[in-house]
Amino acid sequence: MGDYMAQEDDWDRDLLLDPAWEKQQRKTFTAWCNSHLRKAGTQIENIDEDFRDGLKLMLLLEVISGERLPKPERGKMRVHKINNVNKALDFIASKGVKLVSIGAEEIVDGNAKMTLGMIWTIILRFAIQDISVEETSAKEGLLLWCQRKTAPYKNVNVQNFHISWKDGLAFNALIHRHRPELIEYDKLRKDDPVTNLNNAFEVAEKYLDIPKMLDAEDIVNTARPDEKAIMTYVSSFYHAFSGAQKPQWPVSQIQAWLEEESTPSLTKAFTHGPHSQSQDIVGTLRPDEKAIMTYVSCFYHAFSGAQKAETAANRICKVLAVNQENEHLMEDYERLASDLLEWIRRTIPWLEDRVPQKTIQEMQQKLEDFRDYRRVHKPPKVQEKCQLEINFNTLQTKLRLSNRPAFMPSEGRMVSDINNCWQHLEQAEKGYEEWLLNEIRRLERLDHLAEKFRQKASIHEAWTDGKEAMLKHRDYETATLSDIKALIRKHEAFESDLAAHQDRVEQIAAIAQELNELDYYDSHNVNTRCQKICDQWDALGSLTHSRREALEKTEKQLETIDQLHLEYAKRAAPFNNWMESAMEDLQDMFIVHTIEEIEGLISAHDQFKSTLPDADREREAILAIHKEAQRIAESNHIKLSGSNPYTTVTPQIINSKWEKVQQLVPKRDHALLEEQSKQQSNEHLRRQFASQANIVGPWIQTKMEEIGRISIEMNGTLEDQLSHLKQYERSIVDYKPNLDLLEQQHQLIQEALIFDNKHTNYTMEHIRVGWEQLLTTIARTINEIENQILTRDAKGISQEQMQEFRASFNHFDKDHGGALGPEEFKACLISLGYDVENDRQGDAEFNRIMSVVDPNHSGLVTFQAFIDFMSRETTDTDTADQVIASFKVLAGDKNFITAEELRRELPPDQAEYCIARMAPYQGPDAMPGALDYKSFSTALYGESDL
Repeated sequence: MGDYMAQEDDWDRDLLLDPAWEKQQRKTFTAWCNSHLRKAGTQIENIDEDFRDGLKLMLLLEVISGERLPKPERGKMRVHKINNVNKALDFIASKGVKLVSIGAEEIVDGNAKMTLGMIWTIILRFAIQDISVEETSAKEGLLLWCQRKTAPYKNVNVQNFHISWKDGLAFNALIHRHRPELIEYDKLRKDDPVTNLNNAFEVAEKYLDIPKMLDAEDIVNTARPDEKAIMTYVSSFYHAFSGAQKPQWPVSQIQAWLEEESTPSLTKAFTHGPHSQSQDIVGTLRPDEKAIMTYVSCFYHAFSGAQKAETAANRICKVLAVNQENEHLMEDYERLASDLLEWIRRTIPWLEDRVPQKTIQEMQQKLEDFRDYRRVHKPPKVQEKCQLEINFNTLQTKLRLSNRPAFMPSEGRMVSDINNCWQHLEQAEKGYEEWLLNEIRRLERLDHLAEKFRQKASIHEAWTDGKEAMLKHRDYETATLSDIKALIRKHEAFESDLAAHQDRVEQIAAIAQELNELDYYDSHNVNTRCQKICDQWDALGSLTHSRREALEKTEKQLETIDQLHLEYAKRAAPFNNWMESAMEDLQDMFIVHTIEEIEGLISAHDQFKSTLPDADREREAILAIHKEAQRIAESNHIKLSGSNPYTTVTPQIINSKWEKVQQLVPKRDHALLEEQSKQQSNEHLRRQFASQANIVGPWIQTKMEEIGRISIEMNGTLEDQLSHLKQYERSIVDYKPNLDLLEQQHQLIQEALIFDNKHTNYTMEHIRVGWEQLLTTIARTINEIENQILTRDAKGISQEQMQEFRASFNHFDKDHGGALGPEEFKACLISLGYDVENDRQGDAEFNRIMSVVDPNHSGLVTFQAFIDFMSRETTDTDTADQVIASFKVLAGDKNFITAEELRRELPPDQAEYCIARMAPYQGPDAMPGALDYKSFSTALYGESDL
């Protein structure tokens, strides 16, 4: 009641009270106060003014409480008024009522809202607090009483204390249920609320001595009538009709009834002698007390049977409500389990599909789809799975508390089945991301190799262009001796060049072989091109050999050759090849993943640049040979043909290629520096992720250890533990932005194609799994405490007993795993006084207890199962025999009950629930339409089958 009063008396919120509500409260509260003050021969006119001196306020409290307050002060000064009001407020506080923001000064000053708040507090304490219906009290009890009394009436659905009463039918239904002769309910119309309300108010005032506290027009014209005004007025009906269910008529009406009906009515009642006539009662100043008591006892026995039937009906309603709620929970579990299993079965084949794609873009799309699955699709399913386990545990707890059999989900939908499917899902998920990244890395390597193959092949094919025709040319047959000698030298230079290109051909073949081994999707075209190059190379070798033999056959006829041109050709050819190789290397593509790899390339490039001065000197030496040949020819008046007959590598070509090399060197510098910057950025991303991961990972591990410790400690009440755990859960949820930051950093790493991180042992996958386990563990721990509270409250277990249970359990839970093995549990039972020693009788008793606390034969006894067992051993619950006895009362001691009797005694929905599930009665005294309530009652507790 203290908590309820604290919630209802939050008058700070009512500082914004709707004017229509304030008007309703003034009228209702004034009428309520006057209904009590008139017993003391006084009343109030203005609720703001008439309580300011505190005198009538103290008088009101004395009338409604039946207790005397301290003597009031009769002075007219402000201090006297404040003292009187404080005496009244102290009296209210002494009744366990917490007054929020209400002080004597505000009442003395005529503060309307504070005065209304104070009167509402008095109404709650003295008119509503003691209302109790089926273990509910105060507002909930009054609402339940209204719902039960108005359930049989059409167009009435009481769900609250505001709009449910606007059409007036609920007020008329309450009166008709207890005094049907006062209301013609069937003639009332739902579309005429003003008439309905005025009818109920007038009948209540005239016949039930309940003053008119509300205005019909105010209620109808207000979108949401004031809840406090309605509750105050309805509580008057509760007090008028509750208790012995006797008519509450005003004295004037009783007198009129006696004057009109006393003689014939009393004559019918008295039957014990010729002198016991009604005239004896009417004409006697003081009728005989024993005769009156005898007559009144007949009324008691007439009404006690009805009260007994109502009690039996209430018990049945309670049992049926529990069963209906449990059935709804079972249906919800089956539906949620089916949906989750279907999602898992759809997702697993997708995760198990490891067919690689042909391009990096396709594989990167698969990786992005997997990221969406981990960030968007899976987290809600993790929560659904956790909630499903919580719902299952809560349902089992409710079934145990109501003495019902345990819930067994349909085949394939057990919690263990869901866990198995979930493990299969995580097994399929495991390694999927690693496979995707490896495939992307493989495709990147393949693209790089393929481009390198195409580049080298193009260079080689450009070099070989026309070489076959040149080797097949039979120019030596018509050449002069000097020309033949020149052709021989030229051919030697070509052989030197050919040998220099052997390495490139081998590189092309090696790259093609690697592409085949890595299963490159365009391997067919690569192999075709490589084979063509190799065949052409073999042909060039064969043609070169044949041409050399032909030239050597005529070599004997050659006399001389320009050795200078030959030396030029021999030195120019390898130098030219070196420049081509240098240009090729300077334009070569590269791919690195670490700062060390790029630094190695930079170092190699620096070494190459260090050779450039020597190469430049070689270039100058080769050009000097060419110049020397020209000088000698000019000095000796030798007419040259214009070009070196031994080589096609002219000085112009050498200078042109040397200039190209000079241009490519700074470009290569720039490319390497850009890659170095990229790798430095990647290293920064690695360190940034590692720094955050090395904080989040240990934090999650610490929280998991702390939750494990909290779950076995006994600090404070269960409510304290629950509050502490929920605060702990909020602190964990508040930590989520740190995980989101880590996800963002991880995404940057993956987008940068960073595949390893030496700065931390924590991967994003480890962090995700740890976070999901942390959320699931705290949710399960909170659910265990909530179930313990359910068990404690349902079984009436004290906090001291709960602590004793926890202490006993923890003492034998040696590994602090949260569950007892069979031997640990047996030792615990022995310490509690159970005879389960290792003998035949003790083993049988222990096996019986284990079947109760471990119905699934898991080999472990949880703390919840331990509490359920201990509470079942020490407390009582509703039983099938009690329900059977209640039905027998409703059936008038018959062994069966009819549908008509069920509809008359029970609310409509619960009556139809019983009719649909009761089997026909088969006993010897059966009659048409008879229903077997005994088998139905035992089936509710799992003791037999319908």
